[in-house]
Amino acid sequence: MRYKLLGRSGLRVSELCLGAMTFGSDEDWCADKAESRAMFDAYVEAGGNFIDTADIYTQGESEKLVGEFVAQNRDQFVIATKYSNAFPGAGDANAAGNQRKNMMQSLDASLKRLKTDYIDLYWMHNWDFTTPVDEAMRALDDAVRAGKIHYIGLSDAPAWVAARCNTTAELRGWTQFTSMQLEYSLVERGIEREHFPMCRDMDVNITAWSPLASGMLSGKYTRG
Repeated sequence: MRYKLLGRSGLRVSELCLGAMTFGSDEDWCADKAESRAMFDAYVEAGGNFIDTADIYTQGESEKLVGEFVAQNRDQFVIATKYSNAFPGAGDANAAGNQRKNMMQSLDASLKRLKTDYIDLYWMHNWDFTTPVDEAMRALDDAVRAGKIHYIGLSDAPAWVAARCNTTAELRGWTQFTSMQLEYSLVERGIEREHFPMCRDMDVNITAWSPLASGMLSGKYTRG
C-alpha cells in the first residue's frame, strides 16, 4: 500500500480508502457484522489506514461498527465521517443542513457512535445552498480548535462553492478544506472540467467515490 498526503496537510493516508457505507444492515446490498469485519481485516492487512463512513450510513450502524473495529488501535487509523443529511423521519427542521446547530449535534452524535474523542477528517456531506459560507466555515473551525476534528473536507459540491469556502477561510484565518469527495470513474468524468483545476490550484485532495461506477466497470453486470 502506498501513502499520500491529504491535500495541503501533513496527514498521511493510504492510497486506497475503505468505504464503509454498506457496513451493518440486513438489506441485500449491505454487509452484516461478520462480513464487514472480514473486509476491514483484509484492508488493514494490505496496509490501509483510511476509513470513510457517515452518520446516516445504515442508520448509524456503520459508524458503530467502524468504532468497534478500530477500538484496539484507534490512533493507527484515519477515520472520516460526514454530516449534513437527516435521518429518515427525524421530524426536526434543523436535523439537516450545513448550519452550526446541525453540525454540532451531528458531530457529538458521531463521536458517541464511533466511541472516540476525535474525528480525523470531517466531511460536509453536501452543500445545502442555504447556510452562509462564513457560518459553516467558522463552525467547523471552532470544532477543530476544540480538538474534536483534525481536518475538514467537502463532499459532492460545485467547485465554486469549495473555492469560495476556502478563500473565506484563508482570509479569516480559519481551517480550510483539505479534501473533496466526489464521484469519479471512467463512466462519470464530469469533475475533470472544473473540480480538477480548482483542486490542483488550491492544493486540495480528491477522494473518488464509486470508482467502479456501482460495480458496472467490474463487469459483473455485463459478463456473459
